[in-house]
Amino acid sequence: MALLLREAIGDSLRRTRVSQSRTLREVSNSARVSLGYLSEVERGRKEASSELLAAICDALAVPLSDVLVDVSETLATKKSNSGLGRPVSGAATAGATAAVSAQVSGSPSIARDTRVVIPAPNARSLAAA
Repeated sequence: MALLLREAIGDSLRRTRVSQSRTLREVSNSARVSLGYLSEVERGRKEASSELLAAICDALAVPLSDVLVDVSETLATKKSNSGLGRPVSGAATAGATAAVSAQVSGSPSIARDTRVVIPAPNARSLAAA
């Protein structure tokens, strides 16, 4: 089963809180969020609003953007490890088939309709630029 966004956000928030050696109670008081609700957000059971995420991040003294970058990288890693990707279009499939046929026949050329996909840079490298 795919990792849900709310689960990835919860994991990131919990890792941050634990790395600061803080309790749920401390963070919930600082963020003005009920302890039970914060616990459910961390466990990925509740979908947190942007206002709630901002309050939790403020309480943890971590920028929301850092949490979202961490979540993005986690989701990308899970996606690449699971072998899942975007659906392949018919044109891309035809190009791949032609390229494989050319390799099998011993021809050194690459089919004209072969497409090269260059992955987008991750959010951290964009932020650093």
